[in-house]
Amino acid sequence: MKNFAVLLFGALLLSACGPKEPNIADVTRVISTLASDDMRGRQAFAPEAMDAANFIGSEFEAIGLSKLNGDTDFIQDFPLYTVSTASISASINGEEIASDLVAASVSSDSLNWMEGGEVVPTYVGAGDNLMATWRSNRSVPNTLLVVHPDQKEAFDQIAGFLRRPSRSMTVGGGSNMVMVLSAVKTVKTFSVAAKASTTEAMIANVAGMIEGKRTDEIVVFSGHYDHLGVRGGAEPDSIFNGANDDASGTTAVIELARYFKSMGQPERTIYFVAFTAEESGGYGSRHFSELVNPDQIVAMFNIEMIGKPAVEGPNTAWITGFDRSDFGTILQEAVEGTVFNFYADPYPDQNLFYRSDNATLARLGVPAHSISTTPIDVDTDYHQASDEVSTLDLEHMTNAIKAIAAGAATIISGEKTPTRIDPSTVN
Repeated sequence: MKNFAVLLFGALLLSACGPKEPNIADVTRVISTLASDDMRGRQAFAPEAMDAANFIGSEFEAIGLSKLNGDTDFIQDFPLYTVSTASISASINGEEIASDLVAASVSSDSLNWMEGGEVVPTYVGAGDNLMATWRSNRSVPNTLLVVHPDQKEAFDQIAGFLRRPSRSMTVGGGSNMVMVLSAVKTVKTFSVAAKASTTEAMIANVAGMIEGKRTDEIVVFSGHYDHLGVRGGAEPDSIFNGANDDASGTTAVIELARYFKSMGQPERTIYFVAFTAEESGGYGSRHFSELVNPDQIVAMFNIEMIGKPAVEGPNTAWITGFDRSDFGTILQEAVEGTVFNFYADPYPDQNLFYRSDNATLARLGVPAHSISTTPIDVDTDYHQASDEVSTLDLEHMTNAIKAIAAGAATIISGEKTPTRIDPSTVN
């Protein structure tokens, strides 16, 4: 009887307290920690990135989230492999190509290409679009580009990218591209020999959940917690704190977790995920996509840069890929009659739908969209050391989190289900 009385009192207390709405005190505390100088810009692979991950995990623990099915921790670490080209040589029609006229991005330990094999050279003439050819071949397993000397300026620009270390989620899992500058128009014979070294580093997403009544229907709230780290020579401030990009989105994920946990068991299951390495190639969201069944994810709210008011006003937010599903329309209907409003991305020329972690899930058919408020076309702090908490409007940010919670209500309750995205329309 005594135990029953304690349980009843606890239930009444929870009922009396009601949902814990996002508030500026919690928002300030969380974002001030994530964007502090102590975190040194939270660059993926840096020790401070794991400090940030552990902080997020401790917040999930304090909120009372459950670990994702099969996980023993909120920290989902995984390896990423960095491949550096140690040596590269090439010859065309028996003539050795000078080293400064050869550039390569290698994912294998070694390459040995000759005519008659699987690699067929692609010739890029003086009037061809080298940039477009390079982009279209980046995902091809093995590519040899023979480039006309008139293209040297574009060649040098691309070579700078190719000569950087490349990253892959599996050993040898990336593509191999070799580019040579040569006046030869007809390649009769060729040879390419390269060697590379591979190093492994562990990085981590942070993920927690609230199990709903429908365990096979999942709503995801996400943001990336990594930023650009410390950059030498950026005086007087070398720490790129990334307060808006994207400590603001990560803070929103934490505060939404706090709010929905206080609401009791939802109808649909909710995942809360802080991704790593968004700034380095989207590896966190790519790893996450391999752990889940995309058919079970009914919607993804990816939150990016909500620390500054949008051009349409302080209680508005815009949604990328608005025309790809009816996700945005559902959010608009959910907040109708309130002070909040959602609208389509006002910067379509910037291709923002493809530039954040939502794109990874969208390519799998998930109604995955990014929500933002920052006027990115005029924001002078974007990817600058000046992106600090002091530049943000935390009252606006708190209201934006409340708006997202309100907009998600009918999706979480199961009343509404966004239409799926056609993967063929997502590059």
